[in-house]
Amino acid sequence: MRIRAALIAAVLTGISALSACSSGTSSAADTLKVGVSPVPHAQILKYVADNLAAQKGLKIEVVEFTDYVQPNTALVDGSLDANYFQTVPYLATFTKESGAKVEWVQPVHVEPLGLYSKKVKKLDELQNGAKVAVANDATNEARGLRLLEANGLIKLKQADQPTVRDIAENPKNLQFVPLEAAQLPRSLDDTDASVINGNYAIDAGLKPATDSLALEKAEGNPNANGLVTRTELKDDKRIRDLAELLGSQQVKDYIKQTFDGSVIPV
Repeated sequence: MRIRAALIAAVLTGISALSACSSGTSSAADTLKVGVSPVPHAQILKYVADNLAAQKGLKIEVVEFTDYVQPNTALVDGSLDANYFQTVPYLATFTKESGAKVEWVQPVHVEPLGLYSKKVKKLDELQNGAKVAVANDATNEARGLRLLEANGLIKLKQADQPTVRDIAENPKNLQFVPLEAAQLPRSLDDTDASVINGNYAIDAGLKPATDSLALEKAEGNPNANGLVTRTELKDDKRIRDLAELLGSQQVKDYIKQTFDGSVIPV
């Protein structure tokens, strides 16, 4: 995400505060605080907390966030022990821009990104000059544009993380509206179509498998959502135990049965 200077300063302040603390690895008897997006992450983690955690003697506190910024800043400042909401590319952008010492632990599931509309039923019904909303953070903007390219709406220049400025061909003269990812479902009343992250689509009552005009393929998708922790906690037994539970067959079965293809276990 394009992290403003104030946000970076807040993150670095959190890092300094952590350095001043005397803590190393927390006791395995302590409650593990994990930050999540409400859907589907909180649902999956609550399933683990209520049904599986006791097997490991693990206590989990589920802390919900409605945006993509606070779960990382709260992890860095020590308010959380881990989070579960983001992809590897998103985490890479965050660590590059903030310098935070956090690490990817394990992938859990894929939420296919989709293009949705209240105005049209098919891609070819999008008119010349149609307004299309995309996420305004670097990772999800690039991901959304690649979805549009994969479905023939635009052609992109070669770029590791393309933005709207990297559009080489735009035969329908689509107008792009950048918005915070959490606001994209609400934009459907004001746009011709919007590219929406899977968790926000589900939270808004959309069914990615049936309601989208176009949907990312799950096979080979590099955008799995997974567990992240601070570097100092990567060997904490609680983190290892949680990773094992999130990767268990019970959790995979729960995801398949609960989300009907809108969320896919890794």
